[in-house]
Amino acid sequence: MNSLNRSTATTVKTYTERIIQFGEGNFLRAFANWMIHEMNKNANFDAGVVAVQPIDQGLIKMLNDQDGLYTLYLNGIKNGEAISEHQIVDCIQRGIDPYANPADYLAVAENPDLRFMISNTTEAGIAYNADDKLDDAPQSSFPGKLTALLFKRFQTFNGASDKGLILIPCELIDKNGDNLKKIILQYAADWNLGEEFVAWINNDNIFCNSLVDRIVPGYPRDKMDAITKELGYKDNLVVEGEQFHLWVIEGPASVKNEIPAEACGLNIVFTDNMEPYRTRKVRILNGAHTTLVPVGYLYGIDKVRESLEDEVVGTYLKNTIVNEICPTLDLPDAELKQFSNDVLDRFRNPYLEHALMSISLNSTSKFKTRVLPSVLEYIKRKNELPQGLLFSLASLIAFYKGDRNGEEIALKDDQSALDFFKAQWATGNVPAIVKATLSNTDFWGTDLTALEGVEAAVTSHLEGIVANGVKASLDAFVK
Repeated sequence: MNSLNRSTATTVKTYTERIIQFGEGNFLRAFANWMIHEMNKNANFDAGVVAVQPIDQGLIKMLNDQDGLYTLYLNGIKNGEAISEHQIVDCIQRGIDPYANPADYLAVAENPDLRFMISNTTEAGIAYNADDKLDDAPQSSFPGKLTALLFKRFQTFNGASDKGLILIPCELIDKNGDNLKKIILQYAADWNLGEEFVAWINNDNIFCNSLVDRIVPGYPRDKMDAITKELGYKDNLVVEGEQFHLWVIEGPASVKNEIPAEACGLNIVFTDNMEPYRTRKVRILNGAHTTLVPVGYLYGIDKVRESLEDEVVGTYLKNTIVNEICPTLDLPDAELKQFSNDVLDRFRNPYLEHALMSISLNSTSKFKTRVLPSVLEYIKRKNELPQGLLFSLASLIAFYKGDRNGEEIALKDDQSALDFFKAQWATGNVPAIVKATLSNTDFWGTDLTALEGVEAAVTSHLEGIVANGVKASLDAFVK
């Protein structure tokens, strides 16, 4: 059986190298590279990618062995149906290991066609390393490598304004583009690269903040025998992703003019303020996960998908999202409704098995950042209590008792949180447990008993849960 490469794959094309990409892992290949592939295919984007291995160990050799090609499977709910589809993605033209070939890496800076930089070097990747030097081959940090490349480009083209780049980092940190630029300017100062270079960075390079969203399970190791048989060729870089995708890019309006996403129907949002989209994702997607965990698990369900398929739990979650989370957000109703429906479809994805317990790690801190803002904003806007979210909070307190119908729950949280709940539940006094929990400012950053009606509502929900169990309590709540 043939291996996948450009001599065995007859339908692939080559493109002008216009993008340098730091990172060759599963996420970028299933997310950004797929979108580039779609724009190449459907909008004449003509954007080839040079993939750079950002750390000493990586997949560049394997990628080059396949001439940059790989098969992407997209599995999930699409237009209301469960669909699995696959295609060969051909936008990566070659890969470079800067540790083995530092000269080849810097030579990319001399390419006059280069226009974009994208990256995904993990949350720890956008970090300053004081030990990096300009003459390192290469620098250890991603921003150090990028600064060296940009300085080489500045020198090659004598600071030409049209040779700056549009930089779109995808690392999951807030203000990723702003942070990357700040570190580059720090290196420019450390390495004495000069005021003209600093001006070129500030004036002729566009650093975009971005928000990315797609679940990428990665390499389907346990299914590869069947996949290889289906494909009829060997591919060591098969990657799986869900159907849903969202890329929010914050930058000047000119960026949208250079990326033909709209012509391809891609879910790329160009904006001058991404905060409403970040808030939407945290409160609806992440918040729904965190809201669901204690309720679904104590109800007797183990998986996210099974929770959505259950009539009572599914109805509870949908109602809570639509009636209590969405009203706290400042985006058009149609956008919030569409995103909420997409989230519910993603939770129902039959190709992904997401265990509720795997989401339960550090549930107290997750509730604070993902759910509590919706509680507080709902009360502020409506002057009434979001009972669905407060039912989840009561269930969370019950969850930390560590028992599901006589079965011990493998709780995972900071030891101080586990010790707190163990001590509280040892008293068996529900009103006292609720008061102590809600007034624990280490958990919430504020005393929740000061909010009128919250303590009484959570106490009432928890008393029902202790007396009758979550199943009976939720059945009564939903009906």
